[in-house]
Amino acid sequence: MADQTQTFNPPGIASLQPGEATTDRIAWVKVSLTFLPLAAPISDAKVLTGRQKPLTEIAFIFAEIESEQGHRGIGFGYSKRAGGQGMFAHAKELAPALLGEDPNDIGKIFNKLLWAGASMGRSGLTTQAIAPFDIALWDLKAKRAGLPLAKLLGAHRDSVQCYNTSGGYLSMSLDTVLENVDRSRGSGIGGIKIKVGQPDTREDFRRVKAVRDLLGPDFPLMVDANQQWDRLKAQRACRKFEELDLTWIEEPLDAYDFEGHAALAASLDTAVATGEMLTSFGEHAQLIETRGADYVQPDAPRVGGITPFLQIMHLASLRGLKLAPHFAMEIHLHLAAAYPEEPWLEHFEWLEPLFNERLELRGGRMHVPSRPGLGFSLSEQAIAWTAAGEEYGKRR
Repeated sequence: MADQTQTFNPPGIASLQPGEATTDRIAWVKVSLTFLPLAAPISDAKVLTGRQKPLTEIAFIFAEIESEQGHRGIGFGYSKRAGGQGMFAHAKELAPALLGEDPNDIGKIFNKLLWAGASMGRSGLTTQAIAPFDIALWDLKAKRAGLPLAKLLGAHRDSVQCYNTSGGYLSMSLDTVLENVDRSRGSGIGGIKIKVGQPDTREDFRRVKAVRDLLGPDFPLMVDANQQWDRLKAQRACRKFEELDLTWIEEPLDAYDFEGHAALAASLDTAVATGEMLTSFGEHAQLIETRGADYVQPDAPRVGGITPFLQIMHLASLRGLKLAPHFAMEIHLHLAAAYPEEPWLEHFEWLEPLFNERLELRGGRMHVPSRPGLGFSLSEQAIAWTAAGEEYGKRR
């Protein structure tokens, strides 16, 4: 890894006098770009329509932060297929701005970083590049308190019902999907989601019905069309799927078609889920206020971190909506545990090689670990997969 240590002294920092409430300062920040290879190329409906290429690797941006008092936190963001290098470049622009700040002032720091890149907008890549820092600061805060992040936030439960997605991609044969479903259920998973959105919806229905027949009538089953239907096709497909008693139908329409999702949700008995592609609190507020989803699916690394995620949680709870965060279960387990209504957590084993620790899946639920903070640390494999990194400030 090509680390470059840089000492950065923001103008005026040396002369700043801490106030009575200022208890610590950020002294060191490290940003790393890591590529996680997948065992086999993965395809969903976006690939079948020619809009994206198969997924072969995931880019991760890790942020490590240390304060003058020696408290440390780690966070990450990610990008699939494209954008990882751009996120890393912007994260490096932002990192020096954290030096000298009190790590307790997470909301203030989030706004500072957001405005630093505001000329490019306040969503998309700019917010996603902030996420590793924001998440690391929440991890640091919970570790300093000696609490799992869920407990720092105020948990409503110590475990969250958990469903698997990674075994149901369209690039897999139906036989493989059924084998994966059986294996997941045997491992203690609480629900199954498979991908749909093929050109022939009859083939989608055949695959989903085969999974339903395997699972039986009562086991939670979800489908995900990955935004590949128009309004008419979505209406017809969703009505057909209603006979299979699904827990939800995910992303039947373009992620930004809030009105279309709202009309569909109002017309169906089956719940509609969406939100994973939105990249700010403001975009989620539009979705929530138009009643575009029964299950809101924010992604903390995509919306800018835990700070905006908590705003989304509050608004969704206020409007009586359900929560099912997208991906990154290592982060979202803690956030889902703090949601008032019973949520769902998405299970992906893909990220396990990056971390030394494992989450416990038992009885259909993922259990909040007792480890302080988010409860994970980077593995030797993650370090070996790191392509670039830079450090700012000085470690203790």
